[in-house]
Amino acid sequence: MNDMPTSLRLQQVNEEIIRCRKCPRLVEYRERVAREKRLAYRDCTYWGKPVPGFGDPQAQLLIVGLAPGAHGSNRTGRMFTGDRSGVFLYQALYDAGFANQPTAVSPDDGLELRNVYIAAAARCAPPDTKPLPSELLNCREYLEREIDILRPKAVLALGKIGWDVFLGILKHRSGIPARAGYRFAHGAEVDFAAAGVRLFGVYHPSQQNTQTGLLTPGMYAKVLRRIRRFLEENAGVNTESMERKKTIARQRAADR
Repeated sequence: MNDMPTSLRLQQVNEEIIRCRKCPRLVEYRERVAREKRLAYRDCTYWGKPVPGFGDPQAQLLIVGLAPGAHGSNRTGRMFTGDRSGVFLYQALYDAGFANQPTAVSPDDGLELRNVYIAAAARCAPPDTKPLPSELLNCREYLEREIDILRPKAVLALGKIGWDVFLGILKHRSGIPARAGYRFAHGAEVDFAAAGVRLFGVYHPSQQNTQTGLLTPGMYAKVLRRIRRFLEENAGVNTESMERKKTIARQRAADR
């Protein structure tokens, strides 16, 4: 058994992610974008490296996104921070009680996730937001290790690629015979009792999906309520703010 604290084990994985150069196509693209920049961000210093996971090291909910945005996470260095997808996602997580604030603009903006950890199928920004199968396979090890460390009770896949990558991990570990029997859809839900996890699916919060009306805040709210209820029914959730936890600890100490 590994006695190292979960936060340190996750930090080790994140440090390896940041140093990763396994995929030449992605390395070239992410670094070129960081040099050339978008006009609106010409005065910004881009991150330009693989983006590590982010969130509560005691999380029971693991969110699996697709990949960093070229001018979002590839610029800021934090998952779903600095682009339209993040605007939608963090508002939804805040409304559901999984975040302390509804906005995410930079790694030092004070955002804290409660009982949630965010990872991705690919850790580098890919051209046209389309990682190759070989690139997803190169990244899968990191997600597997995060799963082993967190041992989440629920996984929320943002889009079909995240859904398929997680199913691929289960198949690789002989948890399921094939991916084919588990069809992705918004609101899909599958319980893998042997693995001790329930998989939920939602449409990816891409700008195309949210601006066309294919995805609405109400659609995310409904699924997040189901996840919250599931976690509450299965050993509870940790959604109290740090301030609230400190207050409770002080009150208990005073009562002794």
